[in-house]
Amino acid sequence: MRSFASDNNSGVHPAVMEALQQANHGHALGYGDDVWTQEATALIKKSFSESCEPFFVFNGTGSNVVALQIATRPYQSILCAETAHIYVDECGAPVKLSGCQIRPIATTDGKLTPELIQPYLRGFGDQHHSQPGVIYLSQCTELGTIYTQDELKAIARLAHQYGMYVHVDGARIANACAALECSLQEMTADCDIDVLSFGGTKNGLMMGECVVIFNSALQKEARFIRKQSAQLASKMRYLSCQFTAYLQNNLWLTNAQHANDMAQKLYDGLKQFPFVQFTQQVESNQLFLTMPRAIIDAMLNHYFFYFWNEEVNEVRLVTSFDTTTQDIEAFLEQLKRYASK
Repeated sequence: MRSFASDNNSGVHPAVMEALQQANHGHALGYGDDVWTQEATALIKKSFSESCEPFFVFNGTGSNVVALQIATRPYQSILCAETAHIYVDECGAPVKLSGCQIRPIATTDGKLTPELIQPYLRGFGDQHHSQPGVIYLSQCTELGTIYTQDELKAIARLAHQYGMYVHVDGARIANACAALECSLQEMTADCDIDVLSFGGTKNGLMMGECVVIFNSALQKEARFIRKQSAQLASKMRYLSCQFTAYLQNNLWLTNAQHANDMAQKLYDGLKQFPFVQFTQQVESNQLFLTMPRAIIDAMLNHYFFYFWNEEVNEVRLVTSFDTTTQDIEAFLEQLKRYASK
């Protein structure tokens, strides 16, 4: 069964698998003291900023909790959209490991703005209140929407005015760059963010993410926090070599552009059905829409995808780097069969 449930369900890109196989020859020093990690580190610095410091970790939740611990103290709070991954989908890990309170902010499209954040910038210096410390953003958001560079810069300016940091969860940052036709550096370092969770698992990697620290004030203690958070890989070359393959020849961008293109193709087909109503703008590789429950249940017999809000029959469809035109056409043809009944 082909899946539109998540880009986590896709396979590993052949170039990444080849890199893993090449790294599997012979012995190498552990914990990052190997040539593959050195090569990947150099490529990440070239892609983002020569002054950044990358720290490879096992997974997305791990990258977020490491990044947030680096940027906070336990008496602080983390501001995020109410749909944010750290608030909804990480089983309280950021709270447990950072000790911080999470303050969710209601949005209509998953995006924070300075105007939405401003009312939560209260209580500074008051010992009775958690001190606002970090603004967490997802790029792309959990609703598939995308922050422009100007929007990121505006939030970073606000945060820094209050002595706060900005953490960007970039699990799908490649899709955002593809959509806005900008580089990784233009989306991050040039927007003055402080720390990034750089993901690739949703875009062709087997596993692993990279915490990229731009703010030099946060770099010194990062290696200790990674170790204490159980995110230091002994055989790190198997994480880092994937990022070399990912960043070489713009594989990250090619994969993301294809996923975005497939989402647009699916959107173009779905909008022809009068009973399909989109609940969010389609800006990346995620589509949010409502359909009659009977049709949803029938389609679930053929394709795996998730409800987003079952009360209103809202579902999420996600395309991947390996989604094909045939996948889209077959989905639409099956939908057409049920629509005609």
